[in-house]
Amino acid sequence: MAENGKYIIGIDGGATKTTAVLSDISGNILAELTSGPGNFLIIGIDNAARTISELILDICNQAEVSSQNVEVICIGLTGAGRESDAERMKNGLIEFWNGRYSTSLKNLIVTSDARIALEGAFAGNPGIILIAGTGSIMFAKDRNEEIHRVGGFGRFIGDEGSGYSIGRCGLSALGKFFDGRIPETKLSDLIAQNFSITSGEELIKAVYRENFDLAAAAPLVIQCAEDGDEVCREILRKEADELVCHVKAIKNKIKLKNVSVAFIGGLISSENYYVKLLRKNIMQKVEGVTVVNPEHPPAFGAVLIGLESISVEES
Repeated sequence: MAENGKYIIGIDGGATKTTAVLSDISGNILAELTSGPGNFLIIGIDNAARTISELILDICNQAEVSSQNVEVICIGLTGAGRESDAERMKNGLIEFWNGRYSTSLKNLIVTSDARIALEGAFAGNPGIILIAGTGSIMFAKDRNEEIHRVGGFGRFIGDEGSGYSIGRCGLSALGKFFDGRIPETKLSDLIAQNFSITSGEELIKAVYRENFDLAAAAPLVIQCAEDGDEVCREILRKEADELVCHVKAIKNKIKLKNVSVAFIGGLISSENYYVKLLRKNIMQKVEGVTVVNPEHPPAFGAVLIGLESISVEES
């Protein structure tokens, strides 16, 4: 049972799950809990507010802490990168909470999932995070606590090195294979096995009529590259080169001679051929950059932001 005092809750809300951690004022984690999706752009503000509110109450019960003793709740959400969207979600959560509970939320911070991931990855210190899942974006923090961004222009004009971009290039190569414009690629067998696409006509139908998820092809491109397929290896070489350019650009922005970069996101969070290639290229082509594992998960990064807000108020 936790003693009475000040507590902080950090929350990481994504498309598939929402994770909360509760800590004391010294940053010691007292409880951790996971619930359902918290992406308000997908499930709506009310549903996201319900998920988050119930998670707050559940983790307080788990730690035997009154919600009134929680000084700060910091929530990092997918889709909260724009200030106007973050404010909409914050107001929606306050309205939902006030309409159902007799207590109040003392200090609520809503920010992007990338922001809390950056804080967690380097325990609040300067560093770079490369996020590559369906999309791609890069954030960095310099010695002056300023946040810098590179990429993140979306699938139509950006997202280089992402699952969407790799998948699109893979399916483009598959179309060329069906036409006889390139040699055989192992990708054709894997796409046939996983998605029953065996001809150019079926490929066109899947992409343009059935809204095929292009990013779903990316793991198959990586698997084929691992198996020695040269078509897929060339795709990954080009995509990795694009992300190397991202790293060079953001390193120039933060003006640090030596800096670490951590990989985050479903495409690059576990070891595979693409991760190995990307790590090797970054460390060979960008002087002074070391690829490291994140020190802490994003939810703890939210706790650190909460702790910092208390320090600022008390100073």
